[in-house]
Amino acid sequence: MSDLRQSPLHDRHLALGAKMADFGGWSMPIEYPGGGVVAEHTAVRERVGLFDVSHLGKARVSGPGAADYVNRCLTNDLRRIGPGQAQYTMCCAQDGGVVDDLIQYLRSDEDVFLIPNAANTARVVSLLAADAPDGVLVEDLHASYGVLAVQGPRSDEVLLALGLPVEHDYMSFAETTWEGQPVIVCRTGYTGERGYEVVPAWDVTASLWDALLEQVRAQGGLPAGLGARDTLRTEMGYPLHGNDLSPDITPVMAAAAWAVGWDKETFWGREALTAQRAERSGRLMRGLVVTGRGIPRSHCTVRDADGTEVGEVTSGTFSPTRRQGIALALLDRSVTLGDEVVLDVRGRDLPATVTKPPFVEAGVRAS
Repeated sequence: MSDLRQSPLHDRHLALGAKMADFGGWSMPIEYPGGGVVAEHTAVRERVGLFDVSHLGKARVSGPGAADYVNRCLTNDLRRIGPGQAQYTMCCAQDGGVVDDLIQYLRSDEDVFLIPNAANTARVVSLLAADAPDGVLVEDLHASYGVLAVQGPRSDEVLLALGLPVEHDYMSFAETTWEGQPVIVCRTGYTGERGYEVVPAWDVTASLWDALLEQVRAQGGLPAGLGARDTLRTEMGYPLHGNDLSPDITPVMAAAAWAVGWDKETFWGREALTAQRAERSGRLMRGLVVTGRGIPRSHCTVRDADGTEVGEVTSGTFSPTRRQGIALALLDRSVTLGDEVVLDVRGRDLPATVTKPPFVEAGVRAS
């Protein structure tokens, strides 16, 4: 673990007794004492939780025509949103495979802030910088900012106690200050609950964490690690790059075609993705709800009622909300919603039903 990068809150996590692990090349908290993943998951669904996700990348594309340039590269269409809004998008290779999925914050026509995944930040920045026109600057700001996620139905109360704004709509952001320091507050998250991602300067992150954690605990919430983040996102059917999206899994296969601006004249991978979409080729991402006792895991083989292999699990877990196993899986197009399938979990058959995520009701737009 000594070679891993550390968030600005590393000492805070150790002081709390967190179980630490390698995540995308960073030493990050998986769970904290006092209930672990299930307790942290439940706190977010019912009250509020606080996550350190400072391992996520941060990058900026700026200069004349910066937004137009980003729009010619990444999949989603920035013309669908305006300044002060955020958008989920993907960086694809020319063959349609996903280099990374990320959130883009549109500040202005000349300023786009990006939050890629930790392990892919350098690659995304490199690709954007390589094609950038004269006057457009692409900066890797990975260690310039922290990211704190306040998630759950009581997240507004937490932010209001610190004087941070909460009145903006889902997938929009406000640029404000906290104790005289600039902070971005974006109404986004990876849990399916109403919540915010707060982006302070790196050296402000620890003091802001302390203040937020005090208010989270006042609301009956908990600090939450990446274990709960994974069970929460899986319940929502949100993809994880490296599992449900990858250089071998395109947005079309991942049922994420909604994040592609098909009417745009150009974006990386457009020709390949347009062809795949028209041909209706390749497996599709579906949800699986386990009907037996057991927990599905990544790479489990999926078979149909006749015993024929029809797919593979990409993400699997135990759902603390439903109290049963759930999974995302790439399945042959012959498999339809409602079909009964069998998962091979370490040589044991585990029955499941094919469904469409999310597995629980979404609360992201709750008022």
